[in-house]
Amino acid sequence: MVDTTPLTRAVDHFADRLRAAPQSRLQRGGAAEALALARELARRTQLVEEPGAELRNMPDAGMFAAADQITVAGHDLALVLKSDDEVVEAVRLVEEARGRAGV
Repeated sequence: MVDTTPLTRAVDHFADRLRAAPQSRLQRGGAAEALALARELARRTQLVEEPGAELRNMPDAGMFAAADQITVAGHDLALVLKSDDEVVEAVRLVEEARGRAGV
């Protein structure tokens, strides 16, 4: 079994930072980065769960939902990862997005 704790911690940390961020920070790109990350994490989950199926795009539920969207997408991905390398790659994506979001 793969330890996905680093991924869930990284996602939860990013989500907590978004929830604590001022609205102006979210408007300057923090929410957009979070949505892009949530969409990528969801895409990766779909590729594992439903290979060959048409991919669905996570909707934009607004800047105040971005933290919840990355939490759900990140935890879903953690359930399907099969190797430590996949976990490391997912954590890298989260950390890069958090850096770009400025939170």
